[in-house]
Amino acid sequence: MRHALVFGASGQIGRLLLARLVEQGWQVHAVSRQARIDVPGVRWLRGDLQRIEGLPSEVGVIVSCGPLDLFARWYAQARVACPRVIAFGSTSQLVKAESADAAERDLAARLREGERLVLETATTRAAAATLLRPTLIYGAGGDRTLTRIAAIAQRWHRFALPRDAVGLRQPVHADDLAQAAFAAIDAPDSHGRAYELPGGETLSYRDMTARVLATLQPPARLYLWPAPLFRLALAFARVAGVARGFGGAALARMREDLVFDATPARRDFGYAPRPFRPTAEMFVSRGD
Repeated sequence: MRHALVFGASGQIGRLLLARLVEQGWQVHAVSRQARIDVPGVRWLRGDLQRIEGLPSEVGVIVSCGPLDLFARWYAQARVACPRVIAFGSTSQLVKAESADAAERDLAARLREGERLVLETATTRAAAATLLRPTLIYGAGGDRTLTRIAAIAQRWHRFALPRDAVGLRQPVHADDLAQAAFAAIDAPDSHGRAYELPGGETLSYRDMTARVLATLQPPARLYLWPAPLFRLALAFARVAGVARGFGGAALARMREDLVFDATPARRDFGYAPRPFRPTAEMFVSRGD
C-alpha cells in the first residue's frame, strides 16, 4: 500500500485529490486546521504548517495544496522521510512580480523563494520535487475571484466591469489541478521542474465574467462602464467595504493578457484541462 501526506487536504484542490488517492488504494495522512473524522483510507491530522501532531515518519509522497511559502519552510525543517514532493504555487509569481502594489510584489517574491527552497531541500535529500503553478482557479467554491464575483452578482442581481476589461484569461477547474497533481506523482519527466497549469480555454475577462453571471438564478446582468466611471464607483465600493482587497493593480490587470502554455505539462504528465463551462454549483462558497 502506498502512503501520502497531504497539506491543504480540506481545501478546494486537496479534497479532490484525496478522493483520487483513496480510490487508487493509497493510505493518506491529511492535514487540516479543523478537527475531522477519519474515514477509510484517510487519517486526519489537526494542525497547520507551524504545528502538527501525529505525523508519520515515512511516506511515499508529500503533496502541498496550501500556501507554498509556509510549506517550503516546513519542508526544510521536516523529518518525514519521503522521495517525492508535489507542491502548488501560482502563476502570480510571474504575473505580480512587477506589480505597482507592494503587497503583490511581496507575494510574488515569497512564491519564488518558496519554489527555490522546495527544490533545494529536495535536492539535498535526494528527493524529486515538482512545482505546479495554476492560473485562476474555479469550480470548488473556494476561490477568491469567480466565486466572489458570483456572490456579489447574486446579491445585487447585476455586476459591473470597465469596458476595457478585455485581457485574456485561462480559468482552470480545481478538479483538473487535482488530476494534474495525481498524475505528476509517477511522472519522472517532471522531477525538478515547475509547470504552468492554465485552463483549457482562453477568453476575455468580461466574457469569463459573463459566463459566471449566466449561471445564476436568475441570471445577473453585466454592465460595462467607461473606465473613469468604474474607477469612481470602485472607490465608493471600497469605502463601503464591498471591494476590499481590489486595488489599482488588480484593475489594471483586467486589460492585460495573462496566458500560459500547457504544452510542457501535457507532454510530461498528460495534463488535459477542460474548457470553461461553469455551472452555479461551482460557485457555492465552501469553507475549510
